[in-house]
Amino acid sequence: MSALEVICALIMVVGLFGVVVQVLPGSLIVLGAVLIWAIATGGGAWWVFVIGALAVVAAGVGKYLLAGRGLKRAGVPNSTLIWGGIAGVVGFFVVPVIGLPLFFVLAVFLAEWIRLRDLAPAWSSTKSALKATGVTILVELAGAMVAIGAWVVALIVT
Repeated sequence: MSALEVICALIMVVGLFGVVVQVLPGSLIVLGAVLIWAIATGGGAWWVFVIGALAVVAAGVGKYLLAGRGLKRAGVPNSTLIWGGIAGVVGFFVVPVIGLPLFFVLAVFLAEWIRLRDLAPAWSSTKSALKATGVTILVELAGAMVAIGAWVVALIVT
């Protein structure tokens, strides 16, 4: 394995971390590493980049469609998610790493509690938002893994 390939692999690991933790644009970091490798390698490496790009774009579209459908079914409004997202960003800086999910959950719960004026439905909406977040992480992770898989196959073949 060349130094470039090791560096690209390390960048991909950072990208996977970003997908799971949702702090960094993980799949774009993975795709960026594949792009760096394709530029340096040339030739057929561009097909690997195309496969990776298609996987990342498909996952990006799919995660919003799947999460949105689940949230609409649960009756969670977009405004609740916006409050959760804002609180998550603030929480990330207030309590590093764990603040993002903690503040997101609390804000979604509070927004739904204020909107619905009842604890049980507010908690149900919060669980639906968490499930939707989990789905988006899994779908984005799948897209990033397909891009990495195409890269690994190209390394093995060449």
